[in-house]
Formats: sequence, structure tokens, C-alpha cells
Amino acid sequence: MSHDLELVEQANATGKIPAVFVHGLWLLPNSWDRWATVFAEAGFAPVQAGWPDDPHTVEEAREHPEVFADKTVGQVADHFADLIGGLDRKPVIIGHSFGGLLTQILAGRGLACASVAVDPAPFQGVLPLPFSTLRASAPVLGNPANRHRAVPLTFEQFRYAFANAVTEEEARELFDEFAVAAPGAPLFQAAVANFNPWSEVKVDSQAEDRGPLLIVSGEKDHTVPWAIANASYKIQHRNEHHVTEIVEIPNRGHSLTIDSGWREVCDTALNFVQRFV
Repeated sequence: MSHDLELVEQANATGKIPAVFVHGLWLLPNSWDRWATVFAEAGFAPVQAGWPDDPHTVEEAREHPEVFADKTVGQVADHFADLIGGLDRKPVIIGHSFGGLLTQILAGRGLACASVAVDPAPFQGVLPLPFSTLRASAPVLGNPANRHRAVPLTFEQFRYAFANAVTEEEARELFDEFAVAAPGAPLFQAAVANFNPWSEVKVDSQAEDRGPLLIVSGEKDHTVPWAIANASYKIQHRNEHHVTEIVEIPNRGHSLTIDSGWREVCDTALNFVQRFV
């Protein structure tokens, strides 16, 4: 039995509402370990599923970075949709970065009873493209061949894209503990989404069964600045059937789910979903 199927069975065995966590690029499911503990203590059944072929540990991921190559947004979205289809109860879905984009895709398919997208990557129709986003994406987008590769970040690149709002020492610790290679494909898909009518980077923001949605933005995020998060919110807010909210967490960068201030972000997400579940 695959690890993800085991997670589904474990969640079903509890009879509780599952909380499905979706990581983004350059991270693994272990980036949600502390969040999973908090949500379990609050009465949810945490499901820390990976993207297809995710290694179990950071060490494995660094030994075999090639396993990340060629994973597309549509492929990963379908992987999580299949996983959620095996759950007995409709879950809460929480995602970070490209995981936040995937969270909104899944919610748009009617698969979430409530969802939280933390610093979510943009979907088709989100137009702002701040300079800091371009710079954070440059390690991948700077070389067209990266479309089919797994691309690691150097520490300096991680420091800019993720850990700009923490100390140098903490940035180094986060890099050593969490950073792995990532598929280049999703960034190329996002970059051309507004020019591709068949893009997989598409969200049904008007779905009647989307469920309540919270978008969380880190004030100092270089990768997904407020302009992108707020543009996503403005599109989602047009949904007439469900609550859509946005909150900005002061002085926080893209590492806000894993750095020393993670608990504030986790509690913000938990408090939101508890209002509806």
C-alpha cells in the first residue's frame, strides 16, 4: 500500500474531519509536521500527503532530486483529488505557495469543506507580476531547459525567495532542514497561464460548492507579494455562495509556514476553518 493510501485509511479510521496539507515547491510534506500536531489536537485528522513520487525524507530527496522533474500542476491536482476521493468525509484543505494554488483548484472542484491558501501561487486571471516575484523565480525561469528538470535552490536563492524576513542564522537552519529540489514545470505553467487558454493553472473561483476560503499573505513575501495574493482574493471574493477572506501577517516572508513564527499562521488558519467546520 502506498504511503498516501495509508494516510487516507488512518484518517478514515478516526471518523474525524480530515485536514489535508499541500506543500509547495522546494518543500516536502514534513514541512507541515508541527501544523499537523496542532490540527490533530484540535480534533482533525491530519493528512500530510506528498506530490507524486515525493521522497519520504529531505536526505532521500537530496540524493535523488531527479524524481521531482516533470510534475505539472494538473498532474498534482489530480493526484490530490484522487486522494481526497478516498476520504470518508470532505476535508479541510490547507496549502502553501503552489500548494495554495492547488488548494484553490481543489476547492473549485468542490472537494473542500473549507480551505486556506497561504501565500498562494497565482492562477489564470491573476495579473500582477512584481519584480520580486520575477527575481525569486529566476533560478528556474532563467533557463528554458528547466521546464523538464528538477531545480534546487542555492542558499542565497532560498534566502531571497523564502527566508528574507528571518535572521541569517535561522535562514540557514531552514535551508538545511527543509529545502529540496523542485520541478520547473509548474513555474513555467504559471508564467504563461494568462496566455494559454488550455492552461492547467486554472481555478473555478465561482463554484457553488467551493466552500469558505481564507487567503493568507506574508507582508514581506518576495515570491508571492501582497499584490498577487490580493489579486487572487479579489477574483475569489466574487464567489456569491461562500465567504472569502484575506489576512496579511506582518513582517513575514515566504517561509512563514516553517519558520519560528509558524504558530501564528497556523492558528490563523485553524481559527478560520473552525468557524465553518
